This record gives sequence, structure tokens and C-alpha cells, in this order.
Amino acid sequence: MDVTPIAVAAAVWGAATGLLVPRAAYRLSVEPEEDWRSACPRGHALTGPAAGWLGLARCAPCAAGAPATPPDATPPDAPAAAGATASGTRPAGAQADAPARSVDEPVPAGTVDEPAAAARADASARPSAPGALATAPPDPPGPAPAGPGQGAAPDAPDAPDAPDAPDASDAPDAPAEPPARPVPYRLSVPVAAVTAVVCLLLAYATGPRPELAVWLAAAPFAVLLALVDRNVHRLPDQLTLPLAGAAALLLGAAALAPGDGGSWPTALLGGLALGGVYFLLFLINPNGMGFGDVKLALSLGVVLGWYGWTVLFTGAFAGFLLGSVYGVGLMLLRRANRRTAIPFGPFMITGAFLGLILGALAAS
Repeated sequence: MDVTPIAVAAAVWGAATGLLVPRAAYRLSVEPEEDWRSACPRGHALTGPAAGWLGLARCAPCAAGAPATPPDATPPDAPAAAGATASGTRPAGAQADAPARSVDEPVPAGTVDEPAAAARADASARPSAPGALATAPPDPPGPAPAGPGQGAAPDAPDAPDAPDAPDASDAPDAPAEPPARPVPYRLSVPVAAVTAVVCLLLAYATGPRPELAVWLAAAPFAVLLALVDRNVHRLPDQLTLPLAGAAALLLGAAALAPGDGGSWPTALLGGLALGGVYFLLFLINPNGMGFGDVKLALSLGVVLGWYGWTVLFTGAFAGFLLGSVYGVGLMLLRRANRRTAIPFGPFMITGAFLGLILGALAAS
């Protein structure tokens, strides 16, 4: 059967979905304590279908020349209250500062000098002998003067020197985080082109088998995960865990259709096996392997295991090989050292894509 029409349709699907990827990548490229972005770089709210997730990476207010709206902007005419915070509100329980009074300034009539009142209360509460008059406590005795035949008091012994602080160079090596860079929010033709090529090659390799629908549905999300990991070095749970479950369910449906080229039980076992290997690597070296990679390995193991254990091993090994070559290349160019953190998700996804192509061609 001629697969050219299928491949062309897959390329069009990849280009169309690839145009939607930069918007979602911008929203998900945040720090771990944040969920996602809800505004463009100039502060305008992101609106559109699916609560603003679907759409091109463009902002209509920015295109119309609307001014930026920073989220923490304070009106210039708002009165600045004493003790108020930057947002114009005073913390709960805080009181406004009282005006300062000079030491020699008399206490105004009708007011209470709080320090003097406290001193008087403390003196009256001190116990005294029966029949004795309440007097102020005597001053503490000072040092006795040195008389004839008496020498000066010996000097106090010097305090022992504090131990030297540990040298920072002795600390264990930790991956050095690269400087943060702004996440772009614009249309990206290369992203759409890459997604189109990925879908085209998957269609050519798989042909009209039912699992092709699963590959085409997962391809835009794989490109999205690679972009987010490249931007902020993290793989969000909003994508990794649902992708693993969706891949297992969709491949289960493909196994029920006639003409499939894989094994659903092997796919499930492959996801558990590859996820277990990555989890073991995470336990051995948490600084070198992120837990997001472990969760991504679940979905990649399901996809690669569909075509058997050989394809699973090939795709996993290709990911490690590509990541190693990239890291060594950066060190040879003196653009990184052995402590520099690099995003491993794009190499895992690329290796799985190569293994999937080989497995699909072998099953044809």
C-alpha cells in the first residue's frame, strides 16, 4: 500500500500542532514552585480555547500596542501609610510608628511615660527587709583599687581560636545551574518544522497500522516536553504522568484493532522496566539524574516496549549515547565542565524516536 498520502497527512498534522507548541511551552517553562504562566511577558492575560492553552504564541493586546501591565503595579496616587508594605497594606497586628520624642522633652500632660512607669513598678515589686525603707538598689561594687603590695588583676586567658571553616572546594560537586534566560513567546517555524518531520518519518515507518495514531498523538507532546526541559531544566508532572497513562491506554486500544504490529503486555512491562532503571540511577546519583527523567522514562518505555525488548534497549541506549556526546562536546569546546547541568529529556526523547523508527520498520 502506498503510504505517501498517509505521510503527507501526518506532516500536515505535525506542522499544525507544532504551531501550537510554543504557547504551551512558554506557559509551562516556570520554576518548580509555580504551576504555569497565565500572562504574556508584558503582563497581558493569556486567553483563548482550553483556558488559554490552545493558540498561537502571540498576544493581541501587545500587537495592538497596549501598554504593559505588571502584576504588582501600585497606583501612583495611593497614600503611603507608615509601616505599609509594598502592596499598600499593613501586615496583620502591625501598628503605625509613633513620632520620636527627644530625651529632654517633657512628657505631655495626660500621657504616661512608659519607661519611667516600668522602672517604678519594678522597684516597688522588689522584696525588702521588715521595717526597712524602700530605697533604690545599691550600685554593684566595682573592682577594688590596688593597694600597697597588691598587684594588678591578672589578665583573662585568651579565648581559643575558632576552628577554621571548611573550604568550599572540599564540598561535594553539585551540578552548576546555568544562568536563567528569558523564555521566548513567539511563533517558531523551526518547532513546527521539526514536529512535521517527526510525524512524517513516523508515518513512513509505521504505515497504515493502528499504532500510528498513537505515535502522531504523542509526537507534539514529546516536542513540548523537550522544549520545556531545554528552557528551564525540568519536566512538568502535568505532562509526564498523563502521557504515560495515555500511551498505555491508547496502545491497548490499538492492540484490539486488526493489523497491529506490537505487543501491549510487553509495552506495559517495558514502561515499568525503563522507569525502574531510571529510578535506580536517580537513587545512586540524585544530582546527575532528575526525578522528572524517571517519570518520562515510564512513557518512553511503554512506547519502545510495544515493538519488543530489543527496540526498548536500542532507544534507551541511544538516549544515553546522544547525551554523553553532547556533554563531551561542550567540555571540549570549554563551554561546560563536569558539574554543568544539561537537560537530559531532549536526548531521551530523541533516542526513543530513533528506536521507534527502527522498530516500526522492522515490524513492516
